Amino acid sequence: MRSFLFVPGDSTRKYESAKKTAADALILDLEDSIAPDQKPAAREITLGMLKDSGRQASKKYYVRVNALDTGMTCTDLAAIMPGKPDGIVLPKCAGADDINQLAFHLDAFEAAHGIENGFTRIVPVATETADAVFKLANFKGASPRLWGMMWGAEDLAASLGASQNRINGKIYGPFLLARNLCLISAVAAGVVPIDTIYADLDNLAGLEEEAIEARRDGFLSKAVIHPKHVDVVNKAFMPTEDEIAHSKKIVAAFEQNPEAGVVRIDGKMVDKPHLRAALKILAQAGLA
Repeated sequence: MRSFLFVPGDSTRKYESAKKTAADALILDLEDSIAPDQKPAAREITLGMLKDSGRQASKKYYVRVNALDTGMTCTDLAAIMPGKPDGIVLPKCAGADDINQLAFHLDAFEAAHGIENGFTRIVPVATETADAVFKLANFKGASPRLWGMMWGAEDLAASLGASQNRINGKIYGPFLLARNLCLISAVAAGVVPIDTIYADLDNLAGLEEEAIEARRDGFLSKAVIHPKHVDVVNKAFMPTEDEIAHSKKIVAAFEQNPEAGVVRIDGKMVDKPHLRAALKILAQAGLA
């Protein structure tokens, strides 16, 4: 999946717009976009979105619940699990213990609603507090429900007392550190690294640049907050024709020399890590 589009859980209008996009997944939000007194109504509206008969089978539906320390997580789950979401996005997540706690709750709700055990994935927002950044290394031992790891800069700025997290549109300082550590930790845990949102809604060139950089570094997906960002991100996260052609050369060379540890392509030595990268690129392009 290349793009995760956030949708306020209380807005059927924005939902109708979002489901027409090419976003690979929607994140129906019960957290930051919902005022405290509107959360009960938002839960019911979100359940309706999950049960929408017009859902595209290819589009995944996630729900961002309220953080574990709010006391609202189980109330959120009780309301929306009858709609069988594909996954839960857990904000303010501080390591594997939080993942395992949520997984424990999901075991119970899946059993109560006749959902196959383990069906519901978990994607934490893993860098929203200073404490969370220090716990990025321990996700490797988390519940097998863990599917991906997303990083976020807005709440981290508040946690650090920072006045901003970007300069001229570029992430810098401790926020760049959190981004890179989340990427590395996700790969170490064997799950999908997901890049954060791009907040400048009208700067599509800046969005494209950031998305291309994220994919270059190893991110496999990006969160977005506006429908017009979806196509830009989807395109950026697809391999280029040159990448596909070069990857095919690498695969073909190793197929012709299955016992070789290193092969020569276009005058350069290519080894098994390059083969793994080539196979990954072809899989992203739907060719492997």
